[in-house]
Amino acid sequence: MSGEVGRGVHIFLDYVNYTAPEKNDGNWMLEKLREIVKKAGIREVHSHVEEFDGTKSPTGYAAVVLIDESHVTAHCYSDIGLLAIDVFTCGNNDPQLVVNGLKNLFSKSIKEIRLVREQQIDRFIDR
Repeated sequence: MSGEVGRGVHIFLDYVNYTAPEKNDGNWMLEKLREIVKKAGIREVHSHVEEFDGTKSPTGYAAVVLIDESHVTAHCYSDIGLLAIDVFTCGNNDPQLVVNGLKNLFSKSIKEIRLVREQQIDRFIDR
């Protein structure tokens, strides 16, 4: 709609053919998310990873880095090769810096991974 102004940007990345680059890939992912957030000049306020062994939830992990103006997350179903990345920033932080860092990392670290969706939407719309 015309006249709408967003105060935040949310970028989604969906990958297929994910394979673990290291044995404890949830911890690996969390550390990489933290490094990329820091390199982008975004202030981290908290981070956590939860790994799932397939007993109560599908095998994989959820990693989150809370930033002072939203979050960066990775959700993975490692047994079927699915990885979803969520980068949401508000204010002056540029989520594309994080997205570019992640895309570069995955292309170098995970042999067969393939990006199947990249979508950006504005958030906190003023009308």
